[in-house]
Amino acid sequence: MSRVFAVSFLVGLLVVLAVVLSCVYTVDQTQQAIVIQFGAPVGAADTPGLHFKTPWQQVYFFEKRLLNLDARSEEVIAQDKKRVLVDAFARWRIVNALLFYQSLYDQDTAETRLEPILSSNIRRVLGSQNFGVMLSARRSALMREIRNNMNQDVKGFGIVIVDVRIRRADLPLENSQAIYARMRKERQREAAEFRAEGDETAQRIRARAEREVTVIKAEATREASVLRGEGEAEKTRILAAAYGQDPNFFAFYRSMQAYQEALPGDNTTVILSPKSDFLKYFGDGPNAGGKGK
Repeated sequence: MSRVFAVSFLVGLLVVLAVVLSCVYTVDQTQQAIVIQFGAPVGAADTPGLHFKTPWQQVYFFEKRLLNLDARSEEVIAQDKKRVLVDAFARWRIVNALLFYQSLYDQDTAETRLEPILSSNIRRVLGSQNFGVMLSARRSALMREIRNNMNQDVKGFGIVIVDVRIRRADLPLENSQAIYARMRKERQREAAEFRAEGDETAQRIRARAEREVTVIKAEATREASVLRGEGEAEKTRILAAAYGQDPNFFAFYRSMQAYQEALPGDNTTVILSPKSDFLKYFGDGPNAGGKGK
């Protein structure tokens, strides 16, 4: 009898313990919870710790942390008719667990609903801009505009879109190759223009330098001719003055200069008459030394 009582007591204790455990639940710091009774929400808990419920109630937990939404690569036609492949993602958070449960139920359903909203806003906002704007400093403003538009679209979902970012915005491969070829031709054209301008400048500089060289040479030649003429005139004046002072010495000096020019080497042979005036300063003839007639 006592054994049956002990078994009954143990079973009863286990039942009571199971009931007590089914009446409590714990909310983690990174979670928030709602309490469901017969399919209808009857309460919510967003503070961490131990909470109580009735045994027939169910608890659903949701993340408090930021959640990631990856969008598929979208092909956007920009305002300048360029096709752009855009790879973007969004960060979102559940701010009202009850409203989130009523509208989206769980995270998988939420991602399924949010992905087309993100894609449509990307196409609408980026499609109204030129391709160059997507790569400029205005890109951050475009991301904020997409985020704000999404928040308007998900206002009744109990969530908030925290941020939207573009990982990559590129032209399709065939467009990129065509643009690269066009850019290369443009750079080659600019290089040819620069080379032509450089050649023109070089020719102009060379022509100016040659003209300056010609002018300088002409000026130098003119000055040399003037100086040479002045020197010749001074030489003539000095010779004339020397001839006036001593005609015989002057004649002797001139003859010596003529001998030096006419007989430059040791083996020079000159055949002249002994009575020639050219040799009047040599020998003992009547004309030697300028004496005799």
